Amino acid sequence: NLVSRHLFNFFGHDFTNPGTHGSGGCTNWSGSLIVASLTGAFGSSFLYGYNLSVVNAPAAHIKKFYNETWERRYGFSVDESTLTLLWSVTVSIFAIGGLVGAIIVTPIVKFFGRKRTLLLNNLFAVTAALLMSLSLLAGSFEMLILGRIIMGVDAGISLSALPMYLSEISPKEIRGSLGQVTAIFICIGVFTGQVLGLPEIFGQEPRWPYLFGAIIVPSLIQVVILPFLPESPRYLLLEKHNTSKAEKAFQTFLGKDDVSHEVEEVLAESRVQRNTKLVSILQLLRTHAVRWQVITVVVTMGCYQLCGLNAIWYYTNNIFSEAGINHETIPYVTLSTGAVETVAAVFSGLVIERLGRRPLLIGGFGLMVVFFAVLTVSLTLQETVHWLPYLSIFCILAIIASFCIGPGGIPFVLTGEFFQQSQRPAAFMIAGTVNWLSNFAVGLLFPFIQAGLQTYCFLVFAAICLAGATYLFFVLPETKNKTFHEISQAFAKRNKVSLEMQEMNHYPGERKSSAEQESNFTSSVNNGETKKGIV
Repeated sequence: NLVSRHLFNFFGHDFTNPGTHGSGGCTNWSGSLIVASLTGAFGSSFLYGYNLSVVNAPAAHIKKFYNETWERRYGFSVDESTLTLLWSVTVSIFAIGGLVGAIIVTPIVKFFGRKRTLLLNNLFAVTAALLMSLSLLAGSFEMLILGRIIMGVDAGISLSALPMYLSEISPKEIRGSLGQVTAIFICIGVFTGQVLGLPEIFGQEPRWPYLFGAIIVPSLIQVVILPFLPESPRYLLLEKHNTSKAEKAFQTFLGKDDVSHEVEEVLAESRVQRNTKLVSILQLLRTHAVRWQVITVVVTMGCYQLCGLNAIWYYTNNIFSEAGINHETIPYVTLSTGAVETVAAVFSGLVIERLGRRPLLIGGFGLMVVFFAVLTVSLTLQETVHWLPYLSIFCILAIIASFCIGPGGIPFVLTGEFFQQSQRPAAFMIAGTVNWLSNFAVGLLFPFIQAGLQTYCFLVFAAICLAGATYLFFVLPETKNKTFHEISQAFAKRNKVSLEMQEMNHYPGERKSSAEQESNFTSSVNNGETKKGIV
C-alpha cells in the first residue's frame, strides 16, 4: 500500500512483505523473528531500564522504611550519614551485581545456549522481585539490598546474552535494526518505571513494594513465550554442530523454506573454526587480529556509561524547578525525558540500516558535545536571564535524544558484529565488565565531580564525548550489511595482519588444514546432517 511504499523508500524496509528487497537486500522480517526479539528484550533489557528508574520515585518512602526498621531494632533513629550510606549502597550495588553477571555469562551461554540463558536468567529476576517486594512486610531492608544485587546479576547476564542472541538470529540486512531492540526496550523500561512511580499508581508509601513486584510480569511473559522459539541457528551450527536443527531455526526466523544461502554462509565460517574451542578473555586480548576490535568495544562501552547521561538525571528536577515548574508537577514533566528517550531509540532502530552505524554513533556523541556546552552556559547564567532555564530544559531533552539515536544502543550491536562465533562470548564479557565498572565509577565519582565543579561538571562529559567521537571517526569502519568475515577484513589493515594470517590468529594453534576441514565438512554432509542442495 501507499504508506508501506513511503516507509520502504525512507527506511529501506518493506514492512508488509518479508521477501522484498530494501537497501541492503532481503529483509526477512518474519513473525517469529519479531516475536523472539520483542519477547527476549521484554524479559531482559526492559528490566534493566526499569530497575534504573524504579528506585527514584519511592526514594523518600524507602528511606523512611530504613529509619523505622533501624529504630524498631535498636531503639533509636539511624543517623543521617548511615542512612545516606544505606541508600547509596542500595542504588549502587545494582552495578556490582551487573559486573558479576557480565563475568559469569560466558560459561553460561556456552553450556546452555543463548535462548536457555535468557530463560534461566528469569530465576534471578523472580527471586529479586520477591525479596524486594516482601521486604516491607518482613521488616528487613537487607532483603531489598540483596534483591538489588541479584537484579543486577540478571541485568549483567541479559545485557550480554540478549545482544548475542539478536545478532545471531537476524539476517545481516536488518542486524542493526534488530540489535537496536535492546536499546529501545531499555528506554521503554526507564519510562515504565517513571510512570508506575507516579503518586496515583505505586509512588505512595503503602504501595511502593508493588513497584518491585511488577518485575515478575515481564519475566513470566518471557518464560511462557520464548520456549516455543528456536535457539540461535549460529550457536546450533557452529558450537553444537547440529545442522538439521540450525536449518529449522533459520527457516523459522527467516520465514522461508530455502535457507541454503544462509546455512552455507555460516558453514563458510564453520570450515575455518570447526572443532575450535571457545576463546577465553586472555586469548582474545592476545589475538593481534582483533586488537582494534577489542579496543573499539572498550572505548564505545566506556563512553556509553561515562558520557554524562547519569548527570543529566541528577540535574533534571533542579532545572525543571528553576524553570518555574511546580514541585508537584515535576514528576509528570519528567515523563517527557523518558518519552523522548523512547522515541529517539525507535527512530534510531528504523534508520540504522539506511544511515549506518558510524553516522549515528559519531553524530550522537558530537551532538552531545554541543548541547553539553550550551547547557553549561545556560546553567551558569540562568540567574541573570529569565528565559535561560527553558533553554536548559531543551538541552536536557536534546542530550537524551542525541544519546539514544546512537550511543545508547549501537555499542551492543557492534560487539555482536565485530567477532567470530567462538570469540563472541569473551568479547561480551569484556564489554559487560567495562560497562558495569564504568557505571559504578560514575555513581561513585559523580557526587565529588559535581561538588567540585558545580555546573562546569558537564564540560568533563563533553570532553569524554569529544574524545569518543574523535576515536570512532578515525577507527570505526561501517559495518552495515556486512558479514562477520567482511568486518574482519575491514580491520585487517589496522591490525597489521593479512586476511589469511588473521584467520589463523583467530584460533592460534587450533586451525586444521584446509583439506582436513573440507574432509570433515563433506563427511558431515554425507552423514545426512545437511539437506541436498545446501552446498
